[in-house]
Amino acid sequence: MDVERVRDAYAAVAELYIGLFGTREQVHVDDLAFIGRHLAIRTGGVLDVGCGPGHITGYLRSLGVDAAGIDVVPEFIAHAKAAHPDGRYQLGSLQSLDAGDGSVAGVLAWFSLIHLPPQDLDGALGELRRVMTPAGALVVGFFEGDEVAAFDHKVVTAYRWPVEEFSERLARAGFTEVERLHRPSDGTHRPYAAIAAVLAA
Repeated sequence: MDVERVRDAYAAVAELYIGLFGTREQVHVDDLAFIGRHLAIRTGGVLDVGCGPGHITGYLRSLGVDAAGIDVVPEFIAHAKAAHPDGRYQLGSLQSLDAGDGSVAGVLAWFSLIHLPPQDLDGALGELRRVMTPAGALVVGFFEGDEVAAFDHKVVTAYRWPVEEFSERLARAGFTEVERLHRPSDGTHRPYAAIAAVLAA
């Protein structure tokens, strides 16, 4: 993934993006429930990679989760710190996390892997696995399609995935799927899916 290209593309529309997507009220209630169901039960820290404006990190913290956010976009981190002053937010890339091996009990990657070219996904999943404790939980949200394909995302090129193929990539990286969610297109939003998985023993 061209991290600088993605960073600059989001930075250019940061204010608009925050206005459209920057609060928990703008996240589907079923998505929040799915995220909470798998990450709020963790004993230990949870890392929200690609946290954007920090609203879901804040939601997890409201559930009592020791959640921290990381993102490559300075404008998002600045907003997150201002909007959620009790939280911890820092600049960083999901491809090279500033976290120790086995240091977090859960990872949220909510639409933060969508800009990775298919050949880069396995490496990114390996990095997420590196920082997770044994039996840690991973929740991933992504755009769904009949085949792996790039499309013109409104900000910068993104990729859609068949759910089964994404699940297979997770298994290859050492994760075991425990639940999935499908959200069909409603005429406004593209179809997307989410998978919750745990690190295999």
